[in-house]
Amino acid sequence: MDILNAFILGIVEGISEFLPISSTGHLILTSRLLGISQTEFIKTFEIVIQFGAILSVVVLYWKKFLVHSEVLKRVCVAFLPTAVIGLVFYKIVKKLLLSNSQVVIWALFLGGLFLILFELFHREKENAVTDVTSISYKQAALIGLFQSIAIIPGVSRSAATIIGGLMLDLRRDVIVEFSFLLAVPTMLAATLLDLYKSAHPFTQDQFTFLVIGFMTSFITAIFAIKLLVSFMKKHSFISFGIYRILIALLFWLIV
Repeated sequence: MDILNAFILGIVEGISEFLPISSTGHLILTSRLLGISQTEFIKTFEIVIQFGAILSVVVLYWKKFLVHSEVLKRVCVAFLPTAVIGLVFYKIVKKLLLSNSQVVIWALFLGGLFLILFELFHREKENAVTDVTSISYKQAALIGLFQSIAIIPGVSRSAATIIGGLMLDLRRDVIVEFSFLLAVPTMLAATLLDLYKSAHPFTQDQFTFLVIGFMTSFITAIFAIKLLVSFMKKHSFISFGIYRILIALLFWLIV
C-alpha cells in the first residue's frame, strides 16, 4: 500500500458506506484491482476507515445524539443483535469471508437482484412510521437483526437495514435516517473490537495510511449522505440494484 492507495480506498469507502452497494465489498474488490494483498493490516485499515465515514453522521446528526434520548434508546436496542452476532462470528468473518472475493461478488449480485424485486413489489402503507422516535423497540430489535446480515461482505449494512425497515412499515426517509444513526455504534464497536483483537504496533507508514484513509472517507461520506437523502426523495433503489449486478458481473470477469 502507498499514500495514493490509501486515498483511493478512503474515497471508495466514503462514497459507498451509506449507499446500498456494500462498502466492504467495494473495498475488497478495489484492493484486488490495486494489487493490494489482504493482509491483517489491510483488513484493519478497511474497518478503521469505515469509522471515518461513520463519524460524518455524528457531525451531521449530532443533535439527534445529544438531545433526543428516545432516539438513542432505539439505536441502542437495534445495535444489540448486531453486537452479539458480530462478536460470535468475528473470527469466521475476518479469516474466511473478508478474503473471499467470490463471496463478495455473489452477495453483490444476489443483493442487487433482491433490491430490484423488493422495490418493484413494495408499497408503502398509509400508517407507515413517520418519525424515528415512533419506531417501536420490537421494530428496532428486528432492524438490528437485519443489519447483522451484513457481516457477510458484499451484502451492505445500509441496504440490509433500509430493506428491513421498509418491510417493518417504516417510511423510507425514516429508515434511511435511522440507518445512518445505527451505523455509529455499529462501526465504532467493530473498529474497537478489531483494534483490540489485532492489537499490534503500526509502523509510521501504516499509521500515515490510516490517517489519510480515515480523513478522506470522513470528508467524502458527508457529501455521500447528502446525495442519498436528496436521491431518496425522488427515486427508488432500483438503480442501485442494477449497479450491484453490473459491478458484480464486471468483477467476476476481472477477478
